[in-house]
Formats: sequence, C-alpha cells, structure tokens
Amino acid sequence: MPVRFGIVGCGHIAKRHAEHILAHPEAELIACHDINHEKGIAFAESFNINFFRNLHDLLSQDSIDIINVCTPNGVHYEVAVKALESGKHTLVEKPMALSTKDCEEMIKASLINNKQLFVVKQNRYNPPIVALKQLMQENKLGQVYYVLVNCFWNRNKEYYLRSDWKGKKKLDGGTLYTQFSHFVDIFYYLFGDVDLPSINGVTANVNHHELIEFEDTGSFTFRFKSGALGSLNYTTSAFNKNMEGSITIFAENGTIKVGGQYLNTLEYQETNGIVIENIPSPNKANDYGYYQGSMSNHDLVISNVVNTLNGKEKIMTNAMEGLKVVEIIESMYAATKNKQS
Repeated sequence: MPVRFGIVGCGHIAKRHAEHILAHPEAELIACHDINHEKGIAFAESFNINFFRNLHDLLSQDSIDIINVCTPNGVHYEVAVKALESGKHTLVEKPMALSTKDCEEMIKASLINNKQLFVVKQNRYNPPIVALKQLMQENKLGQVYYVLVNCFWNRNKEYYLRSDWKGKKKLDGGTLYTQFSHFVDIFYYLFGDVDLPSINGVTANVNHHELIEFEDTGSFTFRFKSGALGSLNYTTSAFNKNMEGSITIFAENGTIKVGGQYLNTLEYQETNGIVIENIPSPNKANDYGYYQGSMSNHDLVISNVVNTLNGKEKIMTNAMEGLKVVEIIESMYAATKNKQS
C-alpha cells in the first residue's frame, strides 16, 4: 500500500525528498509545513501539495503516515518528538539531533508511540562503501590497524549569507554536525563504536570569521573499541571547491582507500588477493549551484522507508545508530574544550 508523506521544512534538502517521494511508485506526498509561510507556499505549489501554516494541523492529518523532518538541525528534536507523539512515523535528516539527550528523548517517543524513527545517512549507499561493508562483514580484511578519514571541502561566504541558520551554533551545531556527520557515520558503520575517552583533538575557525559561531577546521585522533586507531581531519576552507572526502583502511590483509569528493570513488587497493571490482557508478552529488553537498542517494533512503513500513526490508539506519553518531561528535567537541581558537 502507498506510504503517505508529509514534509516539515521546505529548504534545499526537502526538495530532494519531495522529488524522490513523487518518483516512487508506492509513495505519495501529501502536504508540507514551514515556519516561513512564503517559502512553504511556494514549495507546496511547485509540488502540487497542501501547505499547512500550523505544524499541529499538519500532524493532525490522518492522510499522512510519516513526517520527513528537513528543518535546521537544532529543530530536529522538537519536530520529531511532536510527529511521533501525533502517531506518525518519522524520518529525520542528519544529524539526528544536536545532543545525545535529545536523541534519547526521540527514541523514547518512538518506543512509547510504537512508531518507526528513521535517520538519513545516504552515504551508506555509496557503491564503494557497500563493497567495504561486505568485506568487513565477511572479515576479509582481517585485523584493522588504522582508519584515516579526510574531509576537505569548501563552504564560501555565499553559503552562509544565503541561510538564516547555517553557521549559528544553536541551529547548526557545528561543522561536524552539518558538513561531516556522514563521515563520522561511515567510520562508525564500518568499524564499530569509538572508545570515547580516547578522543583527542583541536579545532579552529581559520577562514570564516564573522560568518560562523564555531570551528571550520579540526583534527582528531581516537581508538575504536576493536583496538584500531582512527583519525579524522576536516576543513571547509579548501580553496574554491570541495577537494576530498576519503577513508583509508590499513588492515592485516590490505590497504584500501575510498575517496573522490564524497566517498564515491575507489582510489586505491593493495590487498592479499581481495579485489573490489564492478562497482556501479554512484549518483551525482547534491548540487545547489553555489556549493555541492554529499552524495544524492535520497532515492534509496525513501525506498528503504517505504519498503520497511511495508514489511519488505529492514531499516537501513535506525535511531540508535543516529544517536551513536551524535554521541561521537558530542564527545569530539568536548575533547576540544579549552583548546579551540
């Protein structure tokens, strides 16, 4: 049976959601809401759906099965809890929330109301990541020694000036939440939990003074609970354009690097007979004109939601995994206390 969607928050990423919902044969897009009524009405008209000025009115619609939360990061928690308490399944854009406490409250609301809580982590569908996940599940790489994650992107002045929330601590949260939470998710997804007390790092705002209220650059080291070492290096100050989004694994049976700008290219493999081949071409990155985002796999996210709710698949990214990513990021920022410049 068709899964009927409502969208809260009508910005760039909501358009991706809407396009893929409308393209899915077993999904219907019913309505939307945005606190900016002008934006919400334009969004509704462009997709020929209903617009509700009041969130409560949207959540009261029996014709809606699931709410897609596409609001600024700092509003995810509030909207998701209200949606769950109104009896709607809920799909939350990354990051799930800006604190583990809020994530826990969202999970509690999901359990109490017996509704599914999905989290968008579309990079899990990148073909090279799918191949790596299979190698890890089959233990073909043997012991993992060291995992190196590099995220070197560009976010220009226009990116922040065009937004009424990006760069603001309360609504954005920080560069690890908005730009690079997908990369934290991928190393958690592939290699398991991080030993949080082992995290050490430094951050700084080197290039976005007076534009953002937090760091634009950081470097962290940590240890996975498996014993492997890990490091994460990132910046949004790469000159002119996004340079790299990569993960390199040094393991007992090989060294593999997945790179490109968005974890979308197999760049290097030197292994003990393990060969990753015949990788499908990835989807194009989200292109917003004046900047590019991560991989556009939202069609697969929407498909998983529909199939999960119709009993055909298991949820790809559950709420506990969403919470874990927030917990790691929260711990990274805590580790930089009194070090940030």
